[in-house]
Amino acid sequence: MKRQIFAPEHDAFRATVRSFLDREVLPHYEQWEKDGIVSRDAWRAAGKQGLLGFAVPEEYGGGGTDDFRYSAVLAEEFTRAGAPGLALGLHNDIIGPYLTSLATDEQKRRWLPGFCDGSIITAIAMTEPGAGSDLQGIRTHAEDRGDHWVLNGSKTFISNGILADLVIVVAKTTPEGGARGLSLLVVERGMEGFERGRNLDKIGQKSQDTAELFFHDVKVPKANLLGDLDGAFVHLMTNLAQERLSIAVAAIAAAEHLLEITTEYVKEREAFGRPLATKQHIRFEVAEMATECAVTRTFLDRCIEDHANGELDAVHASMAKWWATELQKRVADRCLQLHGGYGYMSEYPVAKAFTDGRIQTIYGGTTEIMKEIIGRSLLG
Repeated sequence: MKRQIFAPEHDAFRATVRSFLDREVLPHYEQWEKDGIVSRDAWRAAGKQGLLGFAVPEEYGGGGTDDFRYSAVLAEEFTRAGAPGLALGLHNDIIGPYLTSLATDEQKRRWLPGFCDGSIITAIAMTEPGAGSDLQGIRTHAEDRGDHWVLNGSKTFISNGILADLVIVVAKTTPEGGARGLSLLVVERGMEGFERGRNLDKIGQKSQDTAELFFHDVKVPKANLLGDLDGAFVHLMTNLAQERLSIAVAAIAAAEHLLEITTEYVKEREAFGRPLATKQHIRFEVAEMATECAVTRTFLDRCIEDHANGELDAVHASMAKWWATELQKRVADRCLQLHGGYGYMSEYPVAKAFTDGRIQTIYGGTTEIMKEIIGRSLLG
């Protein structure tokens, strides 16, 4: 079905993204995978190309548009290219809204120009060894010392953890407040007591640096409080719909691309003297996946359109997230199976997509959390 949510300017932007991938990403991606981290040069190139800070006001070097369709194009093209390691979506769609909506004018002047030109790489540190989706379990804490906070604790599974110059840390500032006693503190590269642990060894997305972070009596200036004191819970909930939609957009793009390459493979691959595509079982498998992708794509495009118009709610974002990522997981597994032994070889795109995509049903809120959100909205 012909997609109807994009205008000519979005199509032109898609061509720009593809050119950027061909020039600045794909020639280096194999080396980044071996290194376990991308080059900072790629971030600066992305900034120069205008791929960072779409929603940041032009006065700070951004694109000056809150049209989410540009982010959707970026996510789709990076996913199709098999290049999730350069985490522009994390930077733009997850962290960007905190800075544009919560930062003071002084903070915006300090951080947003670098955010847009690629000289400041960002991360958000929420997850801890003993606390993931359960915000009440967060133990990282900050004590008020007058003109600064003293931050102590640790975080894990932090995307961009090694490269990040600016980390939004979720910390407890009112001990007895539970989830309502959390604040967002911005920790910057070079602050004394801020240390990075190892670059974690994951089964997929090898070039996307994911790290442990440690805070030992880090003095965080009061000027680095982001948003309201003890307001992190509300701030986090406000931005989760876009985060989950971003993940869902990448998920359906991945499923569609896997279906495309598998369709071509079964047309060419022969078994018992005939192409696999002539087997009824193979045709049924492809038919089922194509139908699931088409139905999911229709729903996702509606969500993208709603979000671009400021109308997407948390429940439908949760529906999009769990459904699209679970579909991605099923399609990756079935496509690998249809590739047979070749699908298990790491040089085949289907194998890489299988491991790269497995995290999708986990981060940004697990499938189980998404279902709980939806269920509560229906049943109270």
